[in-house]
Amino acid sequence: MASPLIAPSILSADFAKLGEEIAAVAHPGQTRADWVHVDVMDAHFVPNLTLGLPVVQSILKSTDLPVDCHLMIDDPDRWAIGYAEAGAYNVTVHVEAAKDPVMLAKNLRAAGAKAGLSIKPGTPLEPHLETLKHYDTLLVMSVEPGFGGQSFIADVLEKVRTARRLVDTGHLKLLVEIDGGINSDTIEQAAEAGVDCFVAGSAVYGAEDPGRAVAALREQAARLRVG
Repeated sequence: MASPLIAPSILSADFAKLGEEIAAVAHPGQTRADWVHVDVMDAHFVPNLTLGLPVVQSILKSTDLPVDCHLMIDDPDRWAIGYAEAGAYNVTVHVEAAKDPVMLAKNLRAAGAKAGLSIKPGTPLEPHLETLKHYDTLLVMSVEPGFGGQSFIADVLEKVRTARRLVDTGHLKLLVEIDGGINSDTIEQAAEAGVDCFVAGSAVYGAEDPGRAVAALREQAARLRVG
């Protein structure tokens, strides 16, 4: 398995100086994040409102880090393509919101992005395994989507283990990502379950040195990952 990926979530950053916050994890070397994770919330699919396409377009102009857009929105079939066309590296939609997730994956890829599918903590994995064959990323939510700073839900790791087995046996070809409550206390159990990419918010942006926090999390995950 490749080196674990760390994707700091700007949901925990200072929005008043967003460019500086992203730059803090973009220096070359071990302290450099692999992706920057951007949560788009519409106050409909989740009970919170964050930012939209204009802010993402500004972020894309200000960093060379791959931008990982997590769309917690209604009607992603209509809106997600704009993020791919803007230049986002990975665009993730929720299976609970997408009307035609297979077609949406094809459209995201055609627009130049990787296609990601996210599932809430209470959503089972098995009914969506055929759909996941069309996706590049599976984002397992380890908190209820909508707010940062929540506690990690360890029960979702069984879904991670299932996905990891299916990837390792060739039944799925995707990257397994986890989002919610990832910090120095939880990253090891997520790594052991088989996660490839770890979204971390307050664990990075609540640290005195966000870049060093990225490096420390990556090192922790690398020691425990299966395979």
